[in-house]
Amino acid sequence: MASTAPAASIATGNALVRYNRSRRSAFAIWWQEIDRVTLGLVLVLMAIGTVSVAAASPASARRLSTSAKHLSDLHFFAIHLRWQALGLVALFVSSTLSKDTARRLGIMVSGVMIVALMLVPFIGGEVNGARRWINLGISIQPSEFLKCGFPILLAWILSWRVRDGKIPVMQVTIGLMGLIAVLLMAQPDFGSTMLFGATWFVLILLSGLDVKRIIAAVGAGLVGITLAYFFYENGRNRIDAFLGGGSAYDQVALAERTLLNGGWLGTGFWMGTRKLSLPEAHTDYIFSVIGEEFGLWVCGVVILLYSAIMVRSIMRQVREDDLFTVLAGVGLAAQFGGQAFINILVNLQLFPSKGMTLPLVSYGGSSTVAMCTCLGLLLAITRRNPFIERERFSLSDVGDVS
Repeated sequence: MASTAPAASIATGNALVRYNRSRRSAFAIWWQEIDRVTLGLVLVLMAIGTVSVAAASPASARRLSTSAKHLSDLHFFAIHLRWQALGLVALFVSSTLSKDTARRLGIMVSGVMIVALMLVPFIGGEVNGARRWINLGISIQPSEFLKCGFPILLAWILSWRVRDGKIPVMQVTIGLMGLIAVLLMAQPDFGSTMLFGATWFVLILLSGLDVKRIIAAVGAGLVGITLAYFFYENGRNRIDAFLGGGSAYDQVALAERTLLNGGWLGTGFWMGTRKLSLPEAHTDYIFSVIGEEFGLWVCGVVILLYSAIMVRSIMRQVREDDLFTVLAGVGLAAQFGGQAFINILVNLQLFPSKGMTLPLVSYGGSSTVAMCTCLGLLLAITRRNPFIERERFSLSDVGDVS
């Protein structure tokens, strides 16, 4: 019996060594294949978001405090930290997936969220006149999580034509986009409808479909926007206010004045005054708070970070041969950047108010976790083995010379 104990200890020790080596090996492979530049840019944006929510939290907390319920100045900041921690977990876990697993997850999430959107009008909670959330212990906004899967699902459908050119992929994608648009407008959510529509258009444009069909799709989109203007009162009011004044215009004008109040260097952290009158300072108009307290140069840095993530993600697809990978990577990057620049343009009074958050920067629950998952899937899809890539590029260069 005495002789078996050391043997058992040795066996257990060897198993632990192999386990630790396996874990180190898996992490090393992930670290080698991941786009570390994009990951770094994402983490910098999240850090800026943390400081920005801390700056905006007092303004929103004081506006929403009542005699029955007083909110501390850092109320939203404390909650945001928890959501960011969960978002970081979602980012890193989703980035470790293989491309095939990321594709399957994106398709599955799309299906579940489309079903959830169908249920929102019946069981969803209403906030500020819009019914967009489902309460499952915590409030979940299905349209936010649909952003994780929609570009992947669309890329998968469009890639069918590589296997069989007779499959009516254009008709299928039009039907899919039409269904999502109807479900979103039922909430109503015109901003998200526009974002999904823009992502859809970018992908069908890149997929190599017939130009006539693309022109017809553009025409259908313009007709849809026109109909939305006449039959969607909230959207019409926002557009009219953007063009000719009104309460919505006053909000956007106040956001612009807040943005410019700090000049190039800003008033300093927690020294801004105009933000105290700004509605949704911690969400829709956080870019204006950044401008007031940290200066226009920081706003410029934020814009450069979004641009860098988009350009870097798209450039990773330049030498990619797989149509699905190209479309999914570009679609996720375009959707992420599109939401960011819509929000920024609203704050600059260059676009009608859309009620859309600034990705990774604004306070949010569903939006933070969903956007981190989107970017994790983007990192998973754009993972590259550097040794295989160098070998492939060197062979292609030799072929070009010959």
